Amino acid sequence: MCGITGFIDFNKKSDLSILTKMTDVLSHRGPDDSGYFFVESDIANIGLGHRRLSILDLSKHGHQPMRFENLEIVYNGEVYNFWDIRLELEKYGYVFKSNSDTEVILKAFHKWGMKSIDQFIGMFAIALHDNRTNRLYLIRDRAGVKPIYWYWKNNLFMFASELKSFHQNKWFHKEISSDSLALFFQLAYVPQPWSIFKNTKKVRAGHFLEFNLKNKQFTEKKYWDVLHFYNKPKKDIPESEAMKEIEKKFQSAFRYRNIADVPVGIFLSGGYDSSIVAAILQRSQNEKVKTFTIGFNDINYDEAPFANKVADFLGTDHTQVYCTWKEALDIIPDLPVIYDEPFADHSAIPTILVSKIARKTVSVALSADGGDEIFGGYDKYMTKFNKYSNLLKYLRKIIGSKNLNRLSLFIQQHGFVKDDLFANKVAKFVFENNIEIQKIISYFSTPIMNERIISDYSYHKIQTCFDDIQHVFDNNVINKMLAIDYKTYLVDDILHKVDRATMSVSLEGREPFLDHRIIEYMAQLPDHYKILGNEKKYLLKKITHQLLPAQLMDRPKMGFSIPLKYWLNNELQDYISTYFSSKYESVINRHALVKIKKLFYQKRINYRFIWNILIFQMWYQKWI
Repeated sequence: MCGITGFIDFNKKSDLSILTKMTDVLSHRGPDDSGYFFVESDIANIGLGHRRLSILDLSKHGHQPMRFENLEIVYNGEVYNFWDIRLELEKYGYVFKSNSDTEVILKAFHKWGMKSIDQFIGMFAIALHDNRTNRLYLIRDRAGVKPIYWYWKNNLFMFASELKSFHQNKWFHKEISSDSLALFFQLAYVPQPWSIFKNTKKVRAGHFLEFNLKNKQFTEKKYWDVLHFYNKPKKDIPESEAMKEIEKKFQSAFRYRNIADVPVGIFLSGGYDSSIVAAILQRSQNEKVKTFTIGFNDINYDEAPFANKVADFLGTDHTQVYCTWKEALDIIPDLPVIYDEPFADHSAIPTILVSKIARKTVSVALSADGGDEIFGGYDKYMTKFNKYSNLLKYLRKIIGSKNLNRLSLFIQQHGFVKDDLFANKVAKFVFENNIEIQKIISYFSTPIMNERIISDYSYHKIQTCFDDIQHVFDNNVINKMLAIDYKTYLVDDILHKVDRATMSVSLEGREPFLDHRIIEYMAQLPDHYKILGNEKKYLLKKITHQLLPAQLMDRPKMGFSIPLKYWLNNELQDYISTYFSSKYESVINRHALVKIKKLFYQKRINYRFIWNILIFQMWYQKWI
């Protein structure tokens, strides 16, 4: 795992000293080595920077940037099946100097070009410069586990694993995008392809960006999309056959992600997802796998007892550490640095804590993210839709199927919601029959919409985030929700959270469930293999019960969370007093800040909205 950055400056103002700063600010992502490639070409100054966290081939042969003939590469991630690809390349006469996957990737591109991506099993953000064709490629893995930002303004192109790298170049223009800010306040994160800054974007998952240096033209191309597999005909196979095939894919995916030249561990919560990862890996090896759990002295947030029981049953080398709420609170001032784009998922705090604990013993930690989005683990896949669907069928029947304004008025008059714009969203949800619009039926929006406290606040891009839903031809509700969550919430919230949390302590996080072979198979299964009656994760649970007793696993789902509502009314009152004062006026004006604070203490505004504002204010003071 590493940090990558670079630039193509047609103004020839960015030099090696700037490249060094842009690279070294990412040292937390790669403390073991640094490398810089800089050249003044006829048309531009070109720089590639790399910070290395040594995981495979710890020798100097894994150093980056790496060059082969006309190609230079900097790369963040892991291609787990690189040995198989290497054997294939050796048949064509390629010779290798290292045991690293970087060299394999580089020579695979030399042989097959962009078609080589189809062979990669892993997580990756790749920057590849071809000095023969004068093109730069930025490539992001299928699920979007590894991040990569890019910037283009005034003939300066930059890319980086994190936004903080751009701040090291004095030619970077820090202009907040009002559209992206709107998205943040609605969703608590800024979704791909946008970023908080204008002229700055994220390479989308399953895409690559091609930049032609000769004509300064960008082309974004998709090479993989989960919707393609959801739109395939569903497999009509017996349950036993599906279980056998899924477990086979599990074994391959999990073993791949256990390959390293450094110690590997597993984040263990005691839930189904992390437990089956630990169970399969422990069964496949003689030595004990290392597992890690944090606990809190509050039964409402403490998963440690459940994890401990699973660890005891499997016989893992288990580390269980109880943290105080003070230790969790102490992380809050660091959030704007770790998450250098506004990000308000408060489960980032315990994720950072458990990463710190694991890093004391291992350099790689497996995290079981994606299980809910692949196998159907969220309550909303059942209860929320059922509640909405019955109400909406009734409303459509009595109002008529085409009168949007009348329905909006009805929703307000009958007390469903009070805000007119909010009511319009609900109405749109009814008429479009689009279950994913509920993602933007959010309590985050109302005060901002009423007060117009953010200049040029706009909403059109919110719907754009979910445009792909129209391309889900599978009419099954559950499969539609799973598909869109995989493309939005998973990549932009969950994976963003884990990448920054683990990398903040130089820990490589790996995601076994996000092996693309698993989702490609699961997407083609009928929904009842995911949710059957009131049983979420139906098939995953049946597979798990072959390895772990059902009574050991039978407990209510508990999110990885903190008592945020209580904190905001108690320990964090000083934060609110500070950042909601006129001294900290930002794009949110001082009068609105004071009013929002007052409404919160009157219990008229949801605590998560206050957390969103607080996170933005802290970020603004740090970076703007």
